[in-house]
Amino acid sequence: MTVAPESLVTDAGRLLLPPAGTAQTLAPGLRARAAAVLLRLALEQALDAYWRQVTPRMTRIGKHRMLCLEWYAGHDTARRCRTTWVALSAACHYRTYELPPAPAEIQARLEEVTALLAALGAGPGTAAVGRHTDT
Repeated sequence: MTVAPESLVTDAGRLLLPPAGTAQTLAPGLRARAAAVLLRLALEQALDAYWRQVTPRMTRIGKHRMLCLEWYAGHDTARRCRTTWVALSAACHYRTYELPPAPAEIQARLEEVTALLAALGAGPGTAAVGRHTDT
Protein backbone atom coordinates (compact mmCIF):
# COMPACT_ATOMS: atom_id res chain seq x y z
CA MET A 1 0.00 0.00 0.00
CA THR A 2 1.43 3.35 -0.97
CA VAL A 3 0.37 6.69 0.43
CA ALA A 4 0.10 9.73 -1.83
CA PRO A 5 3.00 12.20 -1.48
CA GLU A 6 0.54 14.97 -0.62
CA SER A 7 -0.77 12.93 2.33
CA LEU A 8 2.77 12.40 3.57
CA VAL A 9 3.41 16.15 3.43
CA THR A 10 0.16 16.80 5.31
CA ASP A 11 1.13 14.28 7.99
CA ALA A 12 4.58 15.85 8.27
CA GLY A 13 2.93 19.23 8.79
CA ARG A 14 0.79 17.77 11.58
CA LEU A 15 3.92 16.42 13.25
CA LEU A 16 5.62 19.79 13.09
CA LEU A 17 2.58 21.80 14.20
CA PRO A 18 0.23 19.50 16.10
CA PRO A 19 -3.38 20.66 16.37
CA ALA A 20 -4.32 22.53 19.53
CA GLY A 21 -5.33 20.26 22.37
CA THR A 22 -3.27 17.33 21.09
CA ALA A 23 -1.21 15.58 23.73
CA GLN A 24 2.44 16.08 22.79
CA THR A 25 4.20 12.93 23.91
CA LEU A 26 7.10 13.35 21.48
CA ALA A 27 9.85 15.93 21.86
CA PRO A 28 9.98 18.62 19.14
CA GLY A 29 13.28 17.25 17.78
CA LEU A 30 11.87 13.76 17.46
CA ARG A 31 8.75 15.08 15.70
CA ALA A 32 10.97 17.08 13.35
CA ARG A 33 13.03 14.00 12.51
CA ALA A 34 9.88 11.94 11.87
CA ALA A 35 8.54 14.75 9.66
CA ALA A 36 11.82 14.75 7.71
CA VAL A 37 11.43 11.02 7.04
CA LEU A 38 7.90 11.58 5.73
CA LEU A 39 9.02 14.50 3.56
CA ARG A 40 11.89 12.54 2.04
CA LEU A 41 9.53 9.67 1.29
CA ALA A 42 7.09 12.09 -0.34
CA LEU A 43 9.86 13.55 -2.50
CA GLU A 44 11.04 10.08 -3.53
CA GLN A 45 7.51 9.03 -4.46
CA ALA A 46 7.03 12.20 -6.49
CA LEU A 47 10.28 11.49 -8.32
CA ASP A 48 9.14 7.94 -9.04
CA ALA A 49 5.83 9.20 -10.39
CA TYR A 50 7.64 11.76 -12.54
CA TRP A 51 10.01 9.18 -13.99
CA ARG A 52 7.18 6.71 -14.66
CA GLN A 53 5.85 9.35 -17.07
CA VAL A 54 9.24 9.65 -18.79
CA THR A 55 10.57 6.09 -18.62
CA PRO A 56 9.70 3.49 -15.97
CA ARG A 57 13.25 2.10 -15.90
CA MET A 58 14.43 5.31 -14.26
CA THR A 59 12.63 4.44 -11.01
CA ARG A 60 14.99 1.55 -10.23
CA ILE A 61 18.13 3.46 -9.22
CA GLY A 62 17.82 6.54 -7.05
CA LYS A 63 21.14 8.12 -8.01
CA HIS A 64 20.25 8.16 -11.71
CA ARG A 65 16.93 9.82 -10.97
CA MET A 66 18.73 12.83 -9.54
CA LEU A 67 21.56 12.93 -12.07
CA CYS A 68 19.28 12.90 -15.11
CA LEU A 69 16.55 15.15 -13.75
CA GLU A 70 18.26 18.30 -14.99
CA TRP A 71 17.81 17.28 -18.61
CA TYR A 72 14.10 16.61 -18.25
CA ALA A 73 12.81 18.96 -15.55
CA GLY A 74 15.27 21.84 -15.83
CA HIS A 75 18.32 22.97 -13.91
CA ASP A 76 16.47 24.81 -11.13
CA THR A 77 14.08 21.96 -10.34
CA ALA A 78 16.90 19.41 -10.37
CA ARG A 79 19.07 21.55 -8.08
CA ARG A 80 16.20 22.10 -5.65
CA CYS A 81 15.44 18.36 -5.60
CA ARG A 82 19.07 17.49 -4.89
CA THR A 83 19.57 20.03 -2.12
CA THR A 84 16.24 19.22 -0.48
CA TRP A 85 16.82 15.47 -0.63
CA VAL A 86 20.33 15.82 0.83
CA ALA A 87 19.11 18.08 3.64
CA LEU A 88 16.23 15.73 4.48
CA SER A 89 18.54 12.72 4.39
CA ALA A 90 20.89 14.39 6.86
CA ALA A 91 17.95 15.26 9.11
CA CYS A 92 16.67 11.66 9.03
CA HIS A 93 19.84 10.08 10.36
CA TYR A 94 20.23 9.77 14.09
CA ARG A 95 23.67 10.62 15.44
CA THR A 96 24.32 10.60 19.16
CA TYR A 97 26.74 13.50 18.89
CA GLU A 98 24.37 15.87 17.06
CA LEU A 99 21.24 17.68 18.07
CA PRO A 100 18.04 16.69 16.27
CA PRO A 101 16.86 18.95 13.45
CA ALA A 102 15.01 22.09 14.44
CA PRO A 103 11.29 22.11 13.64
CA ALA A 104 11.71 25.46 11.84
CA GLU A 105 14.33 23.92 9.54
CA ILE A 106 12.05 21.02 8.64
CA GLN A 107 9.13 23.43 8.17
CA ALA A 108 11.20 25.22 5.50
CA ARG A 109 11.87 21.84 3.87
CA LEU A 110 8.15 21.08 3.98
CA GLU A 111 7.45 24.21 1.95
CA GLU A 112 10.18 23.27 -0.53
CA VAL A 113 8.84 19.73 -0.91
CA THR A 114 5.34 21.14 -1.50
CA ALA A 115 6.70 23.34 -4.30
CA LEU A 116 8.67 20.44 -5.78
CA LEU A 117 5.60 18.19 -5.76
CA ALA A 118 3.82 20.82 -7.83
CA ALA A 119 6.76 21.17 -10.23
CA LEU A 120 7.22 17.42 -10.67
CA GLY A 121 3.48 16.81 -10.85
CA ALA A 122 3.22 19.08 -13.86
CA GLY A 123 4.98 16.36 -15.83
CA PRO A 124 8.05 16.12 -18.03
CA GLY A 125 8.90 19.02 -20.25
CA THR A 126 6.74 21.60 -18.47
CA ALA A 127 9.44 22.68 -16.00
CA ALA A 128 12.20 22.63 -18.59
CA VAL A 129 12.41 26.41 -18.93
CA GLY A 130 15.74 26.37 -17.13
CA ARG A 131 17.00 23.35 -19.09
CA HIS A 132 20.76 23.28 -19.52
CA THR A 133 21.98 23.58 -23.09
CA ASP A 134 25.48 23.49 -24.49
CA THR A 135 26.22 26.39 -26.83
